Amino acid sequence: QLQLVESGGGLVQPRGTLKLSCRTSGFVFVNRWMFWVRQAPEKELEWVSSISPVGTVTGYTDSVKGRFTISRDDAKNTLYLEMNSLKSEDAGKYYCSNDRTYTNRGQVTQVSVSS
Repeated sequence: QLQLVESGGGLVQPRGTLKLSCRTSGFVFVNRWMFWVRQAPEKELEWVSSISPVGTVTGYTDSVKGRFTISRDDAKNTLYLEMNSLKSEDAGKYYCSNDRTYTNRGQVTQVSVSS
């Protein structure tokens, strides 16, 4: 059974840092592109970042380039998103996904950015 379990969200001040984790099971993690997506209040789901199998290729939406870093630990079947210099517009529900349509998503981890 496919499972994606996000964690690491919370409340942080502007310019703060958070590291999200996504523990996975039920599929062959090492072979899959993985994705982080987010949804701000009253906005549509937005792609944030992606990483190829083995981690050789990464991509970021323009608004997070230079601040966020996606990574993966294939031995632990876990995906990460390190978020630095957080801004209020980064707040929202963050999900990991193992498919390009983001149909398979975990239960969400909430990121709040406020002073």
